[in-house]
Amino acid sequence: MLGAARRQLGSGPMLGQVLRRLRPAAAAEVARGYSAAAKEMTVRDALNSALDEEMSADPSVFLMGEEVGEYQGAYKISKGLLDRYGPDRVLDTPITEAGFTGIGVGAAYHGLRPIIEFMTFNFSMQAIDHIINSAAKSNYMSAGQISVPIVFRGPNGAAAGVGAQHSQCYAAWYAHVPGLKVLTPYSSEDARGLLKAAIRDPDPVIFLENELLYGESFPVSAEVLDSSFCLPIGKAKIEREGKDVTITAFSKMVGYALQAAEILSKEGISAEVINLRSIRPLDRAAINASVRKTNRLVTVEEGFPQHGIGAEICMSVVEESFEYLDAPVERIAGADVPMPYAANLERMAVPQVDDIVRAAKRACYRAVPMAAAA
Repeated sequence: MLGAARRQLGSGPMLGQVLRRLRPAAAAEVARGYSAAAKEMTVRDALNSALDEEMSADPSVFLMGEEVGEYQGAYKISKGLLDRYGPDRVLDTPITEAGFTGIGVGAAYHGLRPIIEFMTFNFSMQAIDHIINSAAKSNYMSAGQISVPIVFRGPNGAAAGVGAQHSQCYAAWYAHVPGLKVLTPYSSEDARGLLKAAIRDPDPVIFLENELLYGESFPVSAEVLDSSFCLPIGKAKIEREGKDVTITAFSKMVGYALQAAEILSKEGISAEVINLRSIRPLDRAAINASVRKTNRLVTVEEGFPQHGIGAEICMSVVEESFEYLDAPVERIAGADVPMPYAANLERMAVPQVDDIVRAAKRACYRAVPMAAAA
């Protein structure tokens, strides 16, 4: 930590800013398909390569958290980084989220670009005062004099068999806070492009990964593999075009939505799947444009339903596109209970592909309404 600070101060406080200006601009804000993909990459490798390239390009970037160094990350996201950049820039910490998060925010105040890894975002609750009161609000409270370029990243949401205290989705928690940006990657392209954008951003970013996606492989194009690749924050991606119903999702639920869309297509329902990518800022324009085309909406998330992301999306559509709706909005979310430990109950508490299929059919008036079925 001190070594990183000495390097930053010794090389001049403007070095990081100069290096960032030399980088090419963020990639064009267009929907990218996988048609030109030449190879596949796991989400784990996408995150690792993004960290590596950003640390190489900017000496003010450093990584800090539990087991990120010697153990190479609890999920091996930081594999090889300690050997490349040394213990001054890849810092193992004690089990004290409040402590190392506060150190990270302080380092960001002084011009460094910390990446704080939580072994799971459930543990970020130990540090939530630093995240919200110290990081999110400082730019506003200082009238723009203090920037806090920091990334808080780690696995979010349900994994498998880890119980109620390790299974929460924090997207709605952090999206509620002005001053934070909240990103939720799904594919390897998302993970690589959004993490680079988060590290380069001048504001604090919550980067919500999914443990169950780390080992998943996705096609990546030569453009995605280029070191200058970066996705714009606040822009959703249409993963699959359709004309009958819009399905919005983020993180792991995007995959479920795509599976549901494939099933629906065999029954004559054309579903458009939107990968939100960014929860705050939310791409309201893309969502409303899709709903104005399909006239129906299904929102999908694995977090709790009350005050959730789906509720916010629904309100946005009611405010901006109500007259285009031909059916009530359908909201799919996790059960409104702490996550059960038993595997059979856990499955019932998390949205499944069949839940999305049934909701889309209800929206298209192709199924018996739930009240009638009951």
